[in-house]
Amino acid sequence: MTVKIVLEHLYLVFLSVLFSTAAGLPLGIFAYLYPPARKTVLWASELLQTVPALAMLGMIMVLFGAGKATVVIGLVLYSLLPIVHNTFLGLENIGHGIKEAARGMGLSKWDRLFTIELPLAFPMVFTGIRIAMVTSIGVAVFATSVGGGGLGSVINQGIRTQNMLLILFGTGTLMAMAILFDGGMALIEKKLNRHSV
Repeated sequence: MTVKIVLEHLYLVFLSVLFSTAAGLPLGIFAYLYPPARKTVLWASELLQTVPALAMLGMIMVLFGAGKATVVIGLVLYSLLPIVHNTFLGLENIGHGIKEAARGMGLSKWDRLFTIELPLAFPMVFTGIRIAMVTSIGVAVFATSVGGGGLGSVINQGIRTQNMLLILFGTGTLMAMAILFDGGMALIEKKLNRHSV
């Protein structure tokens, strides 16, 4: 039963990071390519991060009902900020000389983006995904409040029954997951940064 709950928690996290990357990457690119929309896109992603996670899940539950879908939607919205911002910053901070050289080679805007700019920006993008992953592991604890399951149910049960062992087990497992994924992704990030130099 315990393994099932841990796997359920990981499922919610992985699914939400996958969808937030699929949404955040194009939004970051859009903010980079279209300056008039830049402020709106970046501001909107920042605004979503200011909403308390439990309140956001509650509002989504009113619209879509309780369950895993509500949790995933909430986590996706909550994870957009680091991915959108890091994608934009990664592209924006590419050296002017590199961009000029690519233009001088006659590459179109889209060719420059996909063959030169995005590969160079990817280490920064990956950092955003790493932040989103670690954040989602912690925020997914609220899934239990909207019928989504996960490790939050263990902590919640521990609080209801005043069982310190259950609370410590749930909290310790969450911390171990966050450290494990953060450390693993940090190693990948170092390799990406070495290759981009």
